[in-house]
Amino acid sequence: MARMAEPNPTPADSTPPEPLFSAGGGDIGEPERRNWVPMAIGLALVIVVVVGIAVFTRTRTTPTAQADPYAQFLKVSDTRLSAADNFVGATVTYIDFTLTNTGDKTVYGGQVEATFHNSLNEVVQREVFPMRALVPNQLGGYPDLQDLSMAPIAPGKSRTIRLTIEHVSSDWNQTQPDFRFMNLKVK
Repeated sequence: MARMAEPNPTPADSTPPEPLFSAGGGDIGEPERRNWVPMAIGLALVIVVVVGIAVFTRTRTTPTAQADPYAQFLKVSDTRLSAADNFVGATVTYIDFTLTNTGDKTVYGGQVEATFHNSLNEVVQREVFPMRALVPNQLGGYPDLQDLSMAPIAPGKSRTIRLTIEHVSSDWNQTQPDFRFMNLKVK
């Protein structure tokens, strides 16, 4: 008689075989633990870098104030642009213009806001400068730059004003900036 093979009995304390491929190498039912500290530090660094780039690459502007009411009596003409290298190798830009006082008061101080544009007529830089006049040197030679309080502009008179700009945006279209006169001192 032929004997039939009996199933191989398994002991009660044996464990089932592990699968050949497992997701985490551990037990399938247990969730994998992650260390979130490196990810949080990385996220914080990315945020700091993005904020730093935004702060340091934006165009430096000054708050704009209201134009002075007496500014309507100041006329700009004969604007000249020039540039020179200073002794540290940087380029300094000069804007000279003739300012004529058509009003009835003497101007002895104030500020000029210069707004620079690019080729698309977008504002690329806005700077506020003190009004300083070029006056003839007493000893001859190059003219001196003086505060307007030392060389005021009387009614009906003109003075050459010089703006000295240490850094101008490379996107500037090299045309005359827009001028606005503020905080004028008149008497």
